[in-house]
Amino acid sequence: MSELITRTQVAIIGGGPAGLLLGQLLHRAGIDAVILERQSADHVLSRIRAGVLEPGTVELLDQAGVGARLHAEGLSHSGFELAFDGMSHRIDLQALTGQHVTVYGQTEVTRDLMDARSRAGLPTVYLASDVRLEGIESDSPIVRYVRDGQSHALRCDYVAGCDGFHGVSRASIPASVLRSFERVYPFGWLGVLCDTPPVSHELIYANHPRGFALCSMRSVTRSRYYVQCDLDEKLEDWPDERFFDELRSRLDPRAAATLITGPSIEKSIAPLRSFVCEPMRHGALFLAGDAAHIVPPTGAKGLNLAAADIRLLARGLIERYRHGSTTGIDDYSRRCLERVWKAVRFSWWMTTLMHRFPDSGGFGQRVQEAELSYLVSSAAASGALAENYVGLPFED
Repeated sequence: MSELITRTQVAIIGGGPAGLLLGQLLHRAGIDAVILERQSADHVLSRIRAGVLEPGTVELLDQAGVGARLHAEGLSHSGFELAFDGMSHRIDLQALTGQHVTVYGQTEVTRDLMDARSRAGLPTVYLASDVRLEGIESDSPIVRYVRDGQSHALRCDYVAGCDGFHGVSRASIPASVLRSFERVYPFGWLGVLCDTPPVSHELIYANHPRGFALCSMRSVTRSRYYVQCDLDEKLEDWPDERFFDELRSRLDPRAAATLITGPSIEKSIAPLRSFVCEPMRHGALFLAGDAAHIVPPTGAKGLNLAAADIRLLARGLIERYRHGSTTGIDDYSRRCLERVWKAVRFSWWMTTLMHRFPDSGGFGQRVQEAELSYLVSSAAASGALAENYVGLPFED
């Protein structure tokens, strides 16, 4: 069977929120793009991910024309709770920064972007297998893939690698070019999703001698809870009753007393890592989101950092096609990495602050306790936390 050849301006590898957002922004600017995704649309929507959106991310979704349902259904949070030593302390984001965050699940962001793409009749190829990038160091790269047994060649000007940590995009960059930085944490998060009212109207981050816990939500009727666990834990050893008993033991007394439990509708264990690769561009290939960097979810930065990448990449490509300027795309990697490393630092700091490390010892524990005490008693320290949590300002 002969290979089918098609042409587009930008080939986007990965149909998650990063790839879909880039496709939507380019479409609104009149730039053609095809999205290739190795999984089905239903599988993409089944991924349970975080849902705390920075103001800058909300603004970008508005620019993409997909913010209506977010504003109607998203939950505005002007603060969150830090719980430790049996007490809870509120970090007032609005008072400290003049801004708030919005709780709106990543699945819903993805659904909104999918719906917008479908309404516009834009091409997304799901179940694209054997994806290969060729000629990315040239002016005419080709993305080859197989769909339903048919071989395809997608010719393009640029390739956007939005296909995650295990995708083909980063792996297509020569090892001699790429430099990677990584820290793997000695624990994971055991997460449970359930259709019960959240224990609090704002998120609770808890530091406890038994380990970290997080109380989050997806809506006023759907809760998302996490507890720190060992990496070798098995899901079958964690029935719902045991999970909620453990969660309750790590919360402050008020939250523990008001926790409403119910059957889990999803349960998973996620390892934690910090990862960055440099550069984020090689020739005609641009990496964005998890393809270039991973952060532990403690600081709620993963989706927001991907959106920040897409913001810069979309602007650079629009400048290239509208005005013939390559300044934006030439400076893409440097500008992205400046923000990435600040977010990596914040996520690492939050993770170190809130979790129990097996090798920290008594000295490390006392330092952690002193850090928490200082954090909630100092306006300057609380302000730095709040500034990073709502998202650092963008460089114009």
